[in-house]
Amino acid sequence: MKVCIIGAGVIGLTTAYALARRGHDVSIVEAHDGAGEGASFGNGAQLSYSYVAPLADPSVWASMPSYLLNPDSPLSWHPALELAQWKWLCSFLLACNQRKSRQSTAELLRLAFYSRNCLANLQAQLALDFDLRQAGKLVMYSSDAALKGAAAQVAYQAQLGCEQQVLSTQACLDIEPALAHAAARWVGGVYTPSEDVGDCARFCRQLSQALTQHYPNVKFLYHTQVNGMLMQAGKLQALQTSQGDISADAFVLANGSHAATLAAKAGLRLPVYPLKGYSITLDAPAADTSLPSVSITDSARKIVYARIGERLRVAGRVEIVGHDMQINAARAQSLLKETQELFPTLKADTNAIHPWVGMRPATPTGIPIIGASPVSNLYLNAGHGALGWTLACGSAELLAQRIDGEQSAIDASPYHY
Repeated sequence: MKVCIIGAGVIGLTTAYALARRGHDVSIVEAHDGAGEGASFGNGAQLSYSYVAPLADPSVWASMPSYLLNPDSPLSWHPALELAQWKWLCSFLLACNQRKSRQSTAELLRLAFYSRNCLANLQAQLALDFDLRQAGKLVMYSSDAALKGAAAQVAYQAQLGCEQQVLSTQACLDIEPALAHAAARWVGGVYTPSEDVGDCARFCRQLSQALTQHYPNVKFLYHTQVNGMLMQAGKLQALQTSQGDISADAFVLANGSHAATLAAKAGLRLPVYPLKGYSITLDAPAADTSLPSVSITDSARKIVYARIGERLRVAGRVEIVGHDMQINAARAQSLLKETQELFPTLKADTNAIHPWVGMRPATPTGIPIIGASPVSNLYLNAGHGALGWTLACGSAELLAQRIDGEQSAIDASPYHY
């Protein structure tokens, strides 16, 4: 079967791999000039298989005044005259309750654990080099109330197969001495030794090269903008693109934060909205012990720190601002300031911080949409939010199983449209 995938980010590429190895002819349409140049390029680098609690959490209600009134808040909202934004926000707030949050956590954990196995299988076949490392992860907390809430989440996730530890500040420092300069900031943390890190952009480039090298049934159409969809009798006949019409037997929507806009051209309402995030990347030579080897998440400030190869990736903020891709220099500098305060003996050249912004394609609940759509030959793999890198390989396999009529390896119903 001829399958056309829209999007050459980590979701689209892993989907292409899952379909190509099943023998399908796959074409990948991408607006950028290469693979992994959108939201996959500068993400937080953490493969957080056990730390998947959705953004829609009961604590959002108590934090709302700070989010709305404090310009330096880690989560900010710029109201717009845009129906999609308001509908997404209303659905998001309705999901901010314990019942829904725990249900979403369980569904995300199931997919995350499956995705970890799928990435291991991919690596066994292709042996890609993208600085994959089992770094372990420390989530640090600044208040007793926050740590108590984290402990309750750890106890709940233990029932679902997670192995995590709630630790004192000193125990956290014993695991990651680089945090010692900011010891007074913390009251404790949660440690997950099994978590990984990896360079998502490098993974995308290597996977695209491996697909070209090993699968002659795969072709890439870069610098190709999809402008419309040619529909007939409830079926997608062809994509209308900047390079002409592209036909196929089946199509997969995997183009991140733009999925909702394109889905609308096929008459679908996809509850996916962009959440803007920032990152900076600093040089971090292996000999520099002033920086962490363990992945760090500052829970209060919603900033993650991940050492990938000889670089430190620092990522944070959630901004609800539509599709505004402009880099706010002050936001990037704030990430650098936080890094310098946390690691005051930082040796990296702070004039070369490589600021970046990306759009997390989020659903209100945090649950991605994977599977068939009401359009008979249009399939969906979208809405992974901040967990796209973590969930990509498992999501791709679930979708390929659906397209081929195979029995799903896990219960796929929570992810259906």
